[in-house]
Amino acid sequence: MNDFSSKDYYLSLKDIVNESLLRDLILFFLLYVLIISQNWENILLLLFPLTTFAFSFFFRIINTNKWRIEFNHTPVIYNPFGSEKRHANRLFFCSIIQLILLFWIGSESLYHPHLVANYFIYYNVLYIFSFTFSFFWIFLDLWRFSKLQINISTDGIRLNDFNNIISNLKVKKFRLISLSSFLVFLILNLLNIIMIILIKSNLISGIEIALPGTGSGGSEPLIVSIIPLLTFIISPIVAVS
Repeated sequence: MNDFSSKDYYLSLKDIVNESLLRDLILFFLLYVLIISQNWENILLLLFPLTTFAFSFFFRIINTNKWRIEFNHTPVIYNPFGSEKRHANRLFFCSIIQLILLFWIGSESLYHPHLVANYFIYYNVLYIFSFTFSFFWIFLDLWRFSKLQINISTDGIRLNDFNNIISNLKVKKFRLISLSSFLVFLILNLLNIIMIILIKSNLISGIEIALPGTGSGGSEPLIVSIIPLLTFIISPIVAVS
C-alpha cells in the first residue's frame, strides 16, 4: 500500500500557472492598465471585460491542469464542461475586443469629444454584442466535447465509435440549451437597440456614464439604458445555470 504525505496533495502556484495562463494575464492586464490610466470615473463599462476574462481564466486553469486528475494511459475521457480550451480562447478573444472598444471610446472622448455623441449608438451596440456573444459562443459546439468516453482497445487497436461513449450531452438537451442561450442573446441585444433608439429620440430617459473626456470641449456623457446592467447580470447567470 502506498503512503502519501501531505506534500503529494499540495500544489504550489508554480504547479498551477503555466505559460498560457501568464500570457493571458499579462496581455489582459496590460491593456486594462492602459484603459484605467485614462481616468475613468464610472466603472460600469470596465466590469464587462473583467467578467469575461474571469470566465476565460477559469476555463484556462481547468484545461491546463486537467492532466492532474487523469491516470497514465487511461482509456477514460471525461469532459463535463466540453472543450475548456475552446471556451477559454473564445472568452479571452471577446474580452480583448471589449478592451479595445473601451480604449477606443475613451481615447475619442479625450481627443475628439465633439464626435462621441455621433456614434455612441454604434459603440453601445457593438460593446453589448461582444459581451453577450462571448457567453453564447461557448454553447455552439458544446455537444461535440461534453461527454464521458471509454476507448476500448482490441489487439492494440483502439476502436473509436459511438459505442465507446457511455455518457454524452443528448442532442435534444443540447438544442434546448443552445436555443435558450440564443434567445437570451437575441432578446438582450434587441432590447438594447430599441432602448437606445428611444433614448436618442428623447422618448425615455437613460443612465449617464461619464467618459474620460466628458466635460471637455462641451462633450456630454454617454446615455445608456438599464439593459447594459441587466446584460452584465443575466449573461453570466445563463452561462453557469
